[in-house]
Amino acid sequence: MELSPDAVVRERERLRERGPQVVALANDVRDDLGGAFGVDVDEVTERQYERALDEVFADGALAVNVAALAALLRELDVTGDYPGFVVDELLGRELAAMLAGRQPLRLLAEATFHYADVRSDSAVAGGDDLDAALAAGVQTRVPGWDWRETDPFGVDPG
Repeated sequence: MELSPDAVVRERERLRERGPQVVALANDVRDDLGGAFGVDVDEVTERQYERALDEVFADGALAVNVAALAALLRELDVTGDYPGFVVDELLGRELAAMLAGRQPLRLLAEATFHYADVRSDSAVAGGDDLDAALAAGVQTRVPGWDWRETDPFGVDPG
């Protein structure tokens, strides 16, 4: 695999094209988790998904790594799948974390990745992990959870 600036742009476009599937999965995950925690969670829109990808890909160092993980997952298939379980989970979890941002969002995306992965299905082993990573990372990054709107633990610097 060779990653050039043009390859990173192409990867961003491929990920944007996954929008309808990823947004549907992200919203399924938000619905389920919202129900589990007894809260209402706003839906992710395709425009929010696209903006989140644009923000991530605007940071060149992050973009090249996200592009690499996405490309690896898209092509990853292991005969019998189970022997490759560790590598596709590792790559997917890390991709979700990169998309989400800094801690604690990073950790939340990693945890959410596993939940989204169970709900995702693809003919290629890494394909479901790619969609799950995109859904988990973006749904974590995009506002919509009430707890993200306030910060009762923030210390006033004044």
